[in-house]
Amino acid sequence: MNNNITIDSIKFLKTPSSNFCNINNLKDFWKKIKKMIIFRENHFTKIWEIGTDTDFFAELMFCLFTPQSKAILCWQTVINIMQNNLFSDLQSIENYTKHIRFGHKKAKYLIAARDFFTVNNNLIIKSKLKTFKNIYTARSWIVKNIKGIGYKEASHFLRNIGMSNNFSILDRHILKNLLYFKVIDKIPKILNMKIYLDIETKMKNFATNIGIPISHLDMLFWCKNTGGIFK
Repeated sequence: MNNNITIDSIKFLKTPSSNFCNINNLKDFWKKIKKMIIFRENHFTKIWEIGTDTDFFAELMFCLFTPQSKAILCWQTVINIMQNNLFSDLQSIENYTKHIRFGHKKAKYLIAARDFFTVNNNLIIKSKLKTFKNIYTARSWIVKNIKGIGYKEASHFLRNIGMSNNFSILDRHILKNLLYFKVIDKIPKILNMKIYLDIETKMKNFATNIGIPISHLDMLFWCKNTGGIFK
């Protein structure tokens, strides 16, 4: 099979410094970086429109790797694996994942996902996802079938392949900001399905009330804490 990622590799977009402390500050910051957000969303849309199964699987791998790990390091790990041999054995895969947190466990998740989406040595992830007409059904199916993927990672993955921009990616950066703006009362210790969907609804309502698209709000919160937009 072809391991090459056909969509151009994504780069970290550095944003102006921000320390928004109220809704007006948040909206002002949004106006400053709105074009950058749209540029990144267009990249995701491109993957959905012309990306290959390899591109789709690379994004899934990235989302498997990112929990408690740095996004840029995780993406470089994805590229290294794809440029060498995605169909390597566990020990070979671990040579690449050892630099990310829980690398051994994530290498196992990768192999399980790879085997699940492989038929006759070819990935079929894109064709499978194209069969879902409902993005919420697709997300639930991914969570149920792919070990190591919860609602956060599934939402992240579907956003990154351009299948939907209507999900919340509730990582620690997003939750801290939702707490700050009193969208939630506390940061939950666990994010099971019920809690995740409840917070997602609250974040969507908040986004609607302040007039900022949910996908843009997600990136605003993320880049406030990281200094830029990545994936």
